[in-house]
Amino acid sequence: NSTGKKEPTNINALADEYLRLSYHGLRAKDKEFNVTMKTDFDQTIDNINIIPQDIGRVLLNLYNNAFYAVTEKKKWNIENYEPTVSVSTKKIGDKVEIRVKDNGNGIPQRVVDKIFQPFFTTKPTGQGTGLRLSLSCDIVKAHGGELKVETKEGEGSEFIIQLPIT
Repeated sequence: NSTGKKEPTNINALADEYLRLSYHGLRAKDKEFNVTMKTDFDQTIDNINIIPQDIGRVLLNLYNNAFYAVTEKKKWNIENYEPTVSVSTKKIGDKVEIRVKDNGNGIPQRVVDKIFQPFFTTKPTGQGTGLRLSLSCDIVKAHGGELKVETKEGEGSEFIIQLPIT
């Protein structure tokens, strides 16, 4: 459904909309699903020129992955563990940074280098979201941006999308 056209887009509204979309989609599949969501949006960000459907797909993928990670960690029955996914936007110079952070199980170091490769997945068969991180990476790069990850095994992951404002 992508027109492939860049248009001025409110990135905060987009990030928020897809967070809810992801959450409700997972709730529909699993009534037990419950995660604390935190948002911190930089209100000084003006509209940025992006293909909203494409960046929306990337966000949806990152959210689904984050929700998956915290749901998996919940199965470890750690005392006082509160599955949390945080989303923030920030204007840094001529870039906008979107951070998607989870306190899930993190990504093992030996895997981190591979996660942006095509067809790589850590999920069991049938559990994948379809949109691979490699494709998300391609979409962000096509926008002149960057997709990075910071992760600590057992503690969680943070995916960082940087997009140019101009």
